[in-house]
Amino acid sequence: MKYYIIAGEASGDLHGSNLMRELKKNDAQADFRFWGGDLMQKEGGFMVKHYRELAFMGFLEVALNLRTILKNISNCKKDIEAYRPDVVILIDYPGFNLRIAPFVKSLGIKVVYYISPQVWAWKSNRVKNIKLVVDKMLVILPFEKSYYRDQWNFDTVFVGHPLIDAIAQRETPQREEFLQQWQLNHKPIIALLPGSRKQEIQFLLPILLTVIDDFPDYQFVIAGAPGQQKEIYEPYLKDGIHWVDNQTYTLLQLSHAALVTSGTATLETALLNVPQVVCYKGSKISYEIGRRLVRHIKYISLVNLIMNREVVTELIQNKLTYPRLKQELEAVLQGNKRENILSDYSELRKILGGAGASKRAAAEITALLE
Repeated sequence: MKYYIIAGEASGDLHGSNLMRELKKNDAQADFRFWGGDLMQKEGGFMVKHYRELAFMGFLEVALNLRTILKNISNCKKDIEAYRPDVVILIDYPGFNLRIAPFVKSLGIKVVYYISPQVWAWKSNRVKNIKLVVDKMLVILPFEKSYYRDQWNFDTVFVGHPLIDAIAQRETPQREEFLQQWQLNHKPIIALLPGSRKQEIQFLLPILLTVIDDFPDYQFVIAGAPGQQKEIYEPYLKDGIHWVDNQTYTLLQLSHAALVTSGTATLETALLNVPQVVCYKGSKISYEIGRRLVRHIKYISLVNLIMNREVVTELIQNKLTYPRLKQELEAVLQGNKRENILSDYSELRKILGGAGASKRAAAEITALLE
């Protein structure tokens, strides 16, 4: 079978690579063509475009790069039509993928959406179109299945969260070896995850670094995002601030706490059992537009959304200040709040189900094609 996969972010690259691995077990003749990243490339096939060329953060940034985005969509459609796959698998990335899906459907090609767009957060009317153009929706959050069924009469398949697979595959890292490799000292580590997009990193990292002098007994280590070059981080690598390249999971496994930009990273941090403070701040225009569009969602972190209560503190926009950041970081380093977070993480893992999401997703896709 011929599989065309579109993943537009680092998390999509991770989940896409695991899905490709499982599809190959079901289909020895699997042929892949994809938009993704280095992890998907390792699984074979042809990479049309790397996700780092696709990432634009916020409404203003999207508007400024609209011509490039429209050109990418046009090129993607032409490439799919020329390749004529048996199925197109869309992984999250809704701004792009929901413009591709109707075209693919018009060609008579099967459409699978793996990792649902967050229609439950904003633009819920998109479900009407999704029902028309998606042959199978595979959801990874437990509340999504009931949302689609109860509010939209749309049957989906809950396959579990693929992050559990990704984390379960990891071995316990060797602390001494890691410290030596990145020239770190033996102080406890506070990990900084300022996002995967260039705009996020440049906007958020200076804010996160305002508290380093208040915690002399810890070392702050920046997690370099996949697909981003060291040059982006170099202006901040001074005064004992460290950086590791594309080893976020290993860094988190060895960290005592973390400051994390909202997104998939909040769930990754939780599943790796690291107490965290969730941070987000964008351009004023983008934030105001987003705030008006997303009215009924109480939280921005996946941890709190899944648990439907505040497990980890969210410092959003004007709340992300030096005094609050210092206060909340102190709270997760030791004491009752830290213990409560770790206890809630245990409950979170139970809600998300066990390992095997990628295998179940591949089985659903194989069954659809058969």
